[in-house]
Amino acid sequence: MLKPLIYRLGSNPKLSLARFFRGLALFVLAVILICIGYYTHYSLQIIGVVILVPALFFAGWGYCGIFANRFSQVIKNIGPKSSDPDLWK
Repeated sequence: MLKPLIYRLGSNPKLSLARFFRGLALFVLAVILICIGYYTHYSLQIIGVVILVPALFFAGWGYCGIFANRFSQVIKNIGPKSSDPDLWK
């Protein structure tokens, strides 16, 4: 059940990286607006907080895709255990 989800999330690492960078750029923009709004008008802070929500969503979605891609490579390389449990061979 979990394996197909991991493979599906990690199927396109370039798209996941692009999503992560878009979310990161929106996050930086939101932080700048919040900081500018602290010294000027409060409406810039509200706009920054509104932008912060999709920024965190896209960054999280992209990071999950990147992680799923790396984790799917680990799952793929794990082989079956040997059938002979004798450790003293």
